[in-house]
Amino acid sequence: MSKITSLLNDYSIEIKETINDNLSTIIPNNLQEASIYLTKEGGKMIRPALTLVTSEAVGGDKKGSLKAAAAIELIHTFSLIHDDIMDNDDLRRGVPAVHKVWGENVAILSGDTLFSKAFELIIKSDKTPTQNNQSLATVADACVQICEGQALDISFEGRFDVTESEYMEMIFRKTGALIAAASKIGAIMGGATDEVACAMYEYGKLIGIAFQIQDDYLDVVGDEKSVGKPIGSDIAKGKMTLMVVKALSEANEEDSKKLLKILKSDDSSSDNISEAIAIFEKYGSIQYAHDVALKNVNDAKELLKLLPDSEAKQILVMLADFVLERHS
Repeated sequence: MSKITSLLNDYSIEIKETINDNLSTIIPNNLQEASIYLTKEGGKMIRPALTLVTSEAVGGDKKGSLKAAAAIELIHTFSLIHDDIMDNDDLRRGVPAVHKVWGENVAILSGDTLFSKAFELIIKSDKTPTQNNQSLATVADACVQICEGQALDISFEGRFDVTESEYMEMIFRKTGALIAAASKIGAIMGGATDEVACAMYEYGKLIGIAFQIQDDYLDVVGDEKSVGKPIGSDIAKGKMTLMVVKALSEANEEDSKKLLKILKSDDSSSDNISEAIAIFEKYGSIQYAHDVALKNVNDAKELLKLLPDSEAKQILVMLADFVLERHS
């Protein structure tokens, strides 16, 4: 186990305890079980850990930011439950999705419950009204952006003229916005200045974008067992990724037609996947995606120079690097 994975595990213990304490009063039992279900089934908990570490890095304490960190994880879990329903996915974190166990109605209600509990947790935080209000505003903004990102992603289905700027906007809203909110709220709860809180938002935004690009990258170059899904599954679904966008923008007419035919096809054979990956390689799309993600991570680490040296600051550096070092 890497040092950062071990640290994430350590942070997750108190986060899970806080979540369980605040979800234990939900009735009836099936709604409570559905709401707690995914929070007990693993997940890296990078987002809530970011809240705690950022709070410490700006001079705050972990305990005072625990409720806000738990709230971030509840928002993330809520979005996963609803995403799985919309995408009709059977599995999440290696177990049946919430709607496959309790049905769509209870799954929707559990997501709504988590969403509401997240705001309740922040209100209960033992901080000043200003800190709580700023945190609430940050979470509310992130929730809107998550919905906008999901809507943009849906609008890309069947569209193969998506530009790089459109794609980057979508992944920021769908994935990066909550990670940005997680680090900013940590700074707010830790008592940081507005300048530092904004810098930490930008740090989270950059590593959030890199996180999603790395997911796309692993879909092509990762190990199936580590990634947890068949290699090339995004290609098989015809999904627009940075590699697809880049390849289509660079490819000659013949290769462009080949790639489009594969993306539009229902045939997810290994031959089709291999041919698409070969086109990515021909036009440097895979390396390009890696380079864009790396630049985002390096830019994020530059922002940390604003913080005083500390163990927590070093963990933030490690978390940024972990985004690209992870294999799942």
